[in-house]
Amino acid sequence: MLMSASLVLLMTPALALFYGGMSSRRSVLNIMMMSFGTLGVVSVVYILWGWSMSYGSQSIGGVVASPFEMFGLLRQIVDDNGNYVDGASGYANVIDIGFQLTFAVISTALISGALAERVKFSTWLIFSGAWATLVYFPLAHMVWGGGWLSHSTQSISALLFGTTGGEANVVPIDFAGGVVVHISAGAAALVLALVVGKRHSFPKSPSRPHNLPLTMLGAALLWFGWFGFNGGSAFAADGLAGLAWINTTAAAAAAMLGWMLIEAIRDKAATSLGAASGLVAGLVTITPAAGALNPLTSLMLGLIGGILACLGVGLKYKFGFDDSLDVVGVHLVAGLWGTVGVAFFATDGGMLTDDFGYGFQLLIIQTVIAVIAMIFSAAMTFIIAIALRATMGWRVDREAEATGIDLAQHRETAYETAGVSTFGTSSATMGRSGTAPILPSRTDIKE
Repeated sequence: MLMSASLVLLMTPALALFYGGMSSRRSVLNIMMMSFGTLGVVSVVYILWGWSMSYGSQSIGGVVASPFEMFGLLRQIVDDNGNYVDGASGYANVIDIGFQLTFAVISTALISGALAERVKFSTWLIFSGAWATLVYFPLAHMVWGGGWLSHSTQSISALLFGTTGGEANVVPIDFAGGVVVHISAGAAALVLALVVGKRHSFPKSPSRPHNLPLTMLGAALLWFGWFGFNGGSAFAADGLAGLAWINTTAAAAAAMLGWMLIEAIRDKAATSLGAASGLVAGLVTITPAAGALNPLTSLMLGLIGGILACLGVGLKYKFGFDDSLDVVGVHLVAGLWGTVGVAFFATDGGMLTDDFGYGFQLLIIQTVIAVIAMIFSAAMTFIIAIALRATMGWRVDREAEATGIDLAQHRETAYETAGVSTFGTSSATMGRSGTAPILPSRTDIKE
């Protein structure tokens, strides 16, 4: 479990590489800093009140637990006798706390891709703490922490399908976070793209990825880390963890091929960006279903997920919202398909011979939790986004967006470029990263 937690922690720096390569070279540091900044903010708030709000026993209406019950993890690691507190999974509670902390971080960081190249870093940091607190922690409690959503779906099942046999006990499947992580992050990304607004160059002159090898490296590390994400969600080193591992591989590979197939048909060429995006879409697709499918059905679910996500990234051009790095297409579309699509393939223990037998009932329940999570995340994100727009403001000024948000927000650039001379500049006036000092007018700096 500690190895799994470490792998999931790696996913946030991997996301920074993935998003960084997709951004323009004048904004690469900013988008990477958004991931690293999230790692700092959400880790702190998770230790202070995130675990308590997600898994505390003092539930508030089944929506969220009290942030004060286990504030700062006092007595959640070591008891009054100096012994490590046992967790629900049969080992020390502190291990589960660390594992769940990494989920909160990556879920929040995913949203940043929708805002590339145009928002204030300080506003993003405040948003990341607020979103984790008001959206992620409540959803984690509702779905995983014994809250309202898990209980209400059983009630809905009994109401719709009767009270006889096992049909009344149909419960939602969200093995590793399709609802809590990807649908919530994707819905938040869509809302922020609408509230914050488009880049001034979108859609006439959208920036092109500046470093596709960096993006492919980030995708590879995301795939590697995802084995901790899905495999670790078995909470044991057992056959279920192994099943999640092979299902994760199957879905990612099939989705990558599905994405490239659509590119080859539509654009006459399969691209490296498509391969990287496709495998991530497959990972998103299998996340809620990794413990409920077998390798064959994982291939099928992943292939469809890759195709849908590839088509989904075009929604921003059709509807005119600027989702800079395709968070909606990859995470919301693939997350919705994985959460709902599992109902078509789910089997008990992943074996075709042990079918759940729920069929349509499970499809209804999966659709219900997907829609509730999407609406909840969208509504709360809208409130947070509007509040921040009215107070701190979201956008950098137009000049900063045009000449480079890295310089405007971080006083540094990722690369030494022609037109910025450091000749005769003393070390005292150079930035810590060795970049050239900011000139009086950034309009004179040529990329």
